[in-house]
Amino acid sequence: MRLPIQATRWGKEQEEKVLQQWTHAWPYRLGKAGLKKRVFSIDTPPPYVNAPIHIGQATTYVLMDMFARFHRMRGKTVLFPLGLDNNGLPIEVAAEKKFNVRMHETPREQFIQYCKQLLQEAGSATLDSLHRLGVGFNSYEKGTGLGEVYETDSPEYRALTQSIFIDLWKRGLIYEDERINNYCPGCHTTIADSEMDYIEKETAFNYVKFKVQETGESILIATTRPELIASCGMIIFAPEDERFKHLKGKHALTPVYERVVPIQPHSFAKSDKGSGLVMMCSAGDTTDIRFYREMGLKPVISIDQQGRMNAHAGFLQGLKVKEAREKMIETLREKELLAEQKKVLHRTPICERSKHDIEFISMREYYVKQLEFKKDLKALTKKIKFYDESSRQILLDWIESVSIDWPVSRRRYYATEVPLWYCTSCGGVIAPEKGKYYQPWKDAAPVKKCPTCEGTAFKGDERVLDTWFDSSNSVFYINRYEKDSLFFKKNFPCSLRPQGKEIVRTWLYYTLLKGLLLTKKPAFNGVWVNHHIVDEKGNKMSKSVGNIINPGDVLQRFGAEPFRLWATLEGNLEKTDFRCSFERMEGAGKTITKLWNVARFISLLPEPKGAKKLGALDKQIIQEVHALAWTAFNSFDQYDFHTPMAAWRHFLWENFASQYVELVKARAQNADKKFSTAEQQGALYALNHCLDLLLRIAAPVNPFITQELYAHLFGKDIHAQLFPKGSKQKDKKSSFSFEELAELNGMVWKAKKEKGLSLRDPLKVLHALKKFKSIEKDLKACHNAQEVKWGTENRAEL
Repeated sequence: MRLPIQATRWGKEQEEKVLQQWTHAWPYRLGKAGLKKRVFSIDTPPPYVNAPIHIGQATTYVLMDMFARFHRMRGKTVLFPLGLDNNGLPIEVAAEKKFNVRMHETPREQFIQYCKQLLQEAGSATLDSLHRLGVGFNSYEKGTGLGEVYETDSPEYRALTQSIFIDLWKRGLIYEDERINNYCPGCHTTIADSEMDYIEKETAFNYVKFKVQETGESILIATTRPELIASCGMIIFAPEDERFKHLKGKHALTPVYERVVPIQPHSFAKSDKGSGLVMMCSAGDTTDIRFYREMGLKPVISIDQQGRMNAHAGFLQGLKVKEAREKMIETLREKELLAEQKKVLHRTPICERSKHDIEFISMREYYVKQLEFKKDLKALTKKIKFYDESSRQILLDWIESVSIDWPVSRRRYYATEVPLWYCTSCGGVIAPEKGKYYQPWKDAAPVKKCPTCEGTAFKGDERVLDTWFDSSNSVFYINRYEKDSLFFKKNFPCSLRPQGKEIVRTWLYYTLLKGLLLTKKPAFNGVWVNHHIVDEKGNKMSKSVGNIINPGDVLQRFGAEPFRLWATLEGNLEKTDFRCSFERMEGAGKTITKLWNVARFISLLPEPKGAKKLGALDKQIIQEVHALAWTAFNSFDQYDFHTPMAAWRHFLWENFASQYVELVKARAQNADKKFSTAEQQGALYALNHCLDLLLRIAAPVNPFITQELYAHLFGKDIHAQLFPKGSKQKDKKSSFSFEELAELNGMVWKAKKEKGLSLRDPLKVLHALKKFKSIEKDLKACHNAQEVKWGTENRAEL
């Protein structure tokens, strides 16, 4: 016999009780048996551990948790691990700031220790927030806490990254070359196109006088980068521009440097931009780089790795780029070579992390081949289901825009090292055996003699790999690539990749590229791409603006359950941005309270047992809840939690609590014995059956309260139950809807209120439409009506 629920309300303090249960007996452990099964795998985005998660991450992680919980309730073995990204520039920048050092001015071993100390002191803020949010990550073996956590700076993870590098190297898919690359002076390293952003900056168009060598005539060239005149390799004009056709084949003398450069027509020039003549420099921007490759010109690079002008810049050598620009403008003025200046907005490439202006310099780096696989990558995307479909185009647009192979080596410290050594005699490259974590900058070479020249002296590579080269291995790590071949073969491609749209061009793209190069398969069966969490006014959250919301504040104010329910009710995150509203979270909290109150009321009633007689109202509410379950099952399966949970909320408040429960309350209690035992049992059965389904539908969304209520009312772990499939079709069309029933009941309650009567005060005659005749006894009992008359209108006669 179950006992009534004593607590009059649900509060965030009760979440702690459930958390303690999970902590001491973590239910989501795969174990050896799970590793033998086909799993539903979710490759979650590893957050950086050096800072607490923000409200956007909190929202997306609880949604991912709902995906995992739903599929567990479908009877699937779910692989839902948590990774923490401890590699790369964000960690290094944080260490520089905390310890007041510069990476390139600090001994490597010491700086790595600073990074490790930073990560240790960062503590478990991220883990604590995810734990309190009820995110149920699973583990392979461990059985307590959040589950197993993998970290991208662990020897195991870095060993996998290096193994994949070695695989690609040996297949000829990674090569080294000296090319002009995107270079961030702030980060002191090469970066990929995907790591750049563009902003509109106000700058000056400088109209500079060049001289035509053959004729001596003066020509004007407008440039925003006069400091790069030393790197000018050609002057171009639009082929259709009649003003300059006479210059074709002639040469210009560059101002100050007096260097001779050819003048030619080219489509990159626009007659309506600047003066119509364009100075093409070795590496002024991405267009310049493309031009030099196309024309086969030898680049002259004027900027070094410190972001300062080099010897090619002559009198500007040693100056920072901005200083050099000002000095050149001053010099041009002095020599009367600056005709005019105009203020313009210039689209400027910047580093997405440090926000420094990108420069383009020649460096020797390792590249992963991608250009030759663009067609294959596009074909691969057709095999993947996207949620929402519009996100597929974001990926296709990025693939189309890729113009160079992927530069993956970086001149940083805290990341996975390039696992190669070089023979100092012949320059031969030595790649080690896979399976170990190597640090070539301090480890001995894996061979005693060079296989090419038998030399015995080696130098280890000092570079590290791009963070995205690390992160894009997460799907291989969680599916035990090169660790358990049977498990990998059985479970790759991964079931689902949930992630933000801002990293489609990085994390998603690079993972798909790796999947293609290593397995010739798509890395995922499905990809769920979420939009952003913005503030109440629709503005992107930013520390500088001061509108960041800390999930800890939300948890302290509301607890996890209102926040989790809000995350589904706010909308479809794969289709639109969410506005973070405390007011709407508070509203979600009221729905949690309503669920508790309804369940508590039902717990006060006798348990259903024995023969039952279902009335028309019982049958209708059961049909309605089964239709709701069908909608939930099929929508959850498509990662749409908004549509069914909005319907669930409406059903709970309106159809169930406000109408059905009120109407059958008297029959369920049967205090005056006006109903037969079978009729009472019908009400008790329907109440409990509906609550059972309502709790199981909500279990993936609100795991705390549903576990507490289900255990109390039904004596079982709700998360071990199957998710109800429901039924789409109603067995029999009812003569009335719950909306029509709400109108009838509302009319009676309003009439009594206007007369100053309580809802239990007697009603002389209830005039009702004939369609309600099948529920006459419930109507009479609910409204304490002495008589019910059937007609063509609803009216209360007091």
